[in-house]
Amino acid sequence: QVQLVESGGGLVQAGGSLRLSCAASVSIFSFNSMGWYRQAPGKQRELVATITNGGSTNYADSVKGRFTISRDNAKNTVYLQMNSLKPEDAGVYYCNARKFPRLGSFYDYWGQGTQVTVSS
Repeated sequence: QVQLVESGGGLVQAGGSLRLSCAASVSIFSFNSMGWYRQAPGKQRELVATITNGGSTNYADSVKGRFTISRDNAKNTVYLQMNSLKPEDAGVYYCNARKFPRLGSFYDYWGQGTQVTVSS
């Protein structure tokens, strides 16, 4: 049973910082990539950042230069450092783990989410 538990969300003022954590119940090497997604009220879930087992990262254009995704394999934990937060960054942030068990297929695991609120 795979569990992903997010923490670190909260209320910050615009321009402030938060660091989100995602603790996995299994080795994160079990997955091909880890990532963060977010969902604002009334909006679709969107990709924020991903990191592969090899350390390659990818970011949404809206967060480039402000957010940093990282991983600590020994702790089975993925982080999202968020700096220079803007009101449009607000939403529920979800941890994602993706695995490709076979050619032509994938499987996603999701955490319960952590709320990020940014005041202006």
